[in-house]
Amino acid sequence: QVQLVESGGGLVQAGGSLRLSCAASGYIFSRNVMGWFRQAPGKEREFAAAISRGGSNTYYADSVKGRFTISRDSAKNTVYLQMNSLKPEDTAVYYCATGRPLTTAQIMSVNKYDYWGQGTQVTVSS
Repeated sequence: QVQLVESGGGLVQAGGSLRLSCAASGYIFSRNVMGWFRQAPGKEREFAAAISRGGSNTYYADSVKGRFTISRDSAKNTVYLQMNSLKPEDTAVYYCATGRPLTTAQIMSVNKYDYWGQGTQVTVSS
């Protein structure tokens, strides 16, 4: 079965960096779009970043553009989220997801992904 396992979360001071990893198994990694979403306490889950099947196209929420970088390693079936210049408002549980959304709007939609990881907590202190 499809499994997505996130790691790399933790506590960091504002301005610091973290790199999240998501190891995928149970399907052909290269066939699916990979996305990172996040959910802060009391808020809805929101899109953060995504990467196309081949890795040539990346997508970012305006709130993270220029600070976060998504990448994927097909040899390791892993997707990464490098987060720099972290802010307290980046505090959330970060989820990895996979699916086959077709349009940019779908890629940024929480409803167009079929499988999700368990999440990893990122806390940014001020």
